[in-house]
Amino acid sequence: MTKAKGFADKNLSNVVEALDHEAVNSHHAQQMQQDKNDRRHQDELNHDKPTDLLHQKD
Repeated sequence: MTKAKGFADKNLSNVVEALDHEAVNSHHAQQMQQDKNDRRHQDELNHDKPTDLLHQKD
């Protein structure tokens, strides 16, 4: 694994910037909420499922 060179994670800083904006109307607020939900859903898809060590398939 490479060491960080004193800079923040670009992906994380982009998410922070996206979350820092305030909605200008209800439609924009809904779009921002949907973006948040999409990121959460994608994060859930990217996580590995826990392994069941008791019932391994041969």
